[in-house]
Amino acid sequence: MISISEDSDPSGLRAAARPAATSPLQNRVTFNRLELNRILNLYGRMVADGEWRDYAIDFLKERAVFSVFRRSSEVPIYRIEKDPRLARKQGMYSVISATGLILRRGHELERVLLVIDRKLAIV
Repeated sequence: MISISEDSDPSGLRAAARPAATSPLQNRVTFNRLELNRILNLYGRMVADGEWRDYAIDFLKERAVFSVFRRSSEVPIYRIEKDPRLARKQGMYSVISATGLILRRGHELERVLLVIDRKLAIV
């Protein structure tokens, strides 16, 4: 049994006594800070234009998904996915429409997002 003095922090002892467990998020695919910053910049512009209203982020075991909604009660109008298994093949980033059609897939997030980024579209 471990003796606890009044000066020590009991929460620190519990953490030290616990075996190191793997975090459930450790095995998940996530967007890094730069990727998320680029996606949220696009999202912010589209919200300001009144086209998008809500989003959801899912970090799954095999891919990370950023879903964009026109209304939160609907299906996502776009899904921006990162799937590292496709990094050497078709590219790990893709934009998928509400119908499931892959609008663009590639190795660079910036180029893939051009398909839905109206600011940079040629008029």
